[in-house]
Amino acid sequence: MHATDTPPPLPHHRPLLDPAAEYGRWITERPLARITLWGDTHPWLVTRHEDARAVLGDPRFSARNVRPGFPGLQPTPPPPTPGQLFAMDPPDHTRLRRMLIPEFTFRRVEQLRPAVRRITGELLDGLVEKGPPADLVEHFTLPLPLLVICELLGVPYADREFIHRHAAAFATVSAGPEAMRAGWAALFGYLQELLAAKSREPGDDLMSKLAVERVATKEATAAEAAGMLVQLLVAGHETTASMLSLGVVALLRHPDQLNALRADDDLVPGAVEELLRYLTVVHIGLRRIAVEDAEIGGVTIRAGEGVVVALQSANRDPAVFGDPDTLDLTRDAGHHLAFGHGPHHCLGQSLARAELQIALPMLFDRLPTLRLTGPPAERHAFEGRAVHGVSELPVAW
Repeated sequence: MHATDTPPPLPHHRPLLDPAAEYGRWITERPLARITLWGDTHPWLVTRHEDARAVLGDPRFSARNVRPGFPGLQPTPPPPTPGQLFAMDPPDHTRLRRMLIPEFTFRRVEQLRPAVRRITGELLDGLVEKGPPADLVEHFTLPLPLLVICELLGVPYADREFIHRHAAAFATVSAGPEAMRAGWAALFGYLQELLAAKSREPGDDLMSKLAVERVATKEATAAEAAGMLVQLLVAGHETTASMLSLGVVALLRHPDQLNALRADDDLVPGAVEELLRYLTVVHIGLRRIAVEDAEIGGVTIRAGEGVVVALQSANRDPAVFGDPDTLDLTRDAGHHLAFGHGPHHCLGQSLARAELQIALPMLFDRLPTLRLTGPPAERHAFEGRAVHGVSELPVAW
């Protein structure tokens, strides 16, 4: 490419189960090179697994999306928002994240597994009672993680339509900055009110613990707590719902892999890791900005330059995963980057794993003849969403 050429745009499109085709070329032809955002900004795009880990684990790359030059989701920088862990750096990021860690440890999530099994079973009972045909998103893949995160946080599931509507607005890039901010503001105000109510009448849930143990003791402000809760509520159901939906499609499109999964319960944990790698639903990149000069993959990224880390490309890196475009539930995919890496790696990854490990086998055990009622290409893929997925999944059995 000549110096006067405009770098290519960051792909927002993608096929249902695969990354955009550009990544397959770029990872070998231009693994760390400029792209174009919003017509006049040209951050670096990181496509290789090794380089992605390097950037995400390096404190010289900041996650603060209000820094000048940050390669944000919108041309205009967002206003500073309390409690948004994904857009914070140490020491504030460390201070707030530490408050949440006890609720998301492996041991704590293991204690939640019976509740996940109960919720999964109840949803499957309702699905069977309704009978085919059915929209699996409406009746299973969306309500399951939303019910689980609502129970964990202490949020009334009765408010699910309000929650999902505003969470979707907050996560839809193509809706524009005002709509995204309105979605955030609606959830923020809603959770501030709930947090205040929990401080008066606490229960046995994460929100109550934040109100009593952190806000009341001045370790965190009410605004910081509400901001963290918004992030947990949105991320805690959007990504897992998408993974469940696309996981069903991927398994139905690969019947040999589904049969192997059905035949061997011991395959389930590794199969979930492979599905996470293969699908990588966070598909518009993790964004960073260099605060010091740093060399990544033999390229010097200068202070003030933005970086977009393409997780879906890193998880299809042929240098790390043999035959990366093939779904192979027997492969060792545990070193994938679907949950990110470094200090901002997904706090709820153990919970997401538990939900996937429980829900997918239970679904196929209960509905062994489950099938799509049309080709997957006819499903309605989300457009302009930070999380890739499907809005409808018509099935029968």
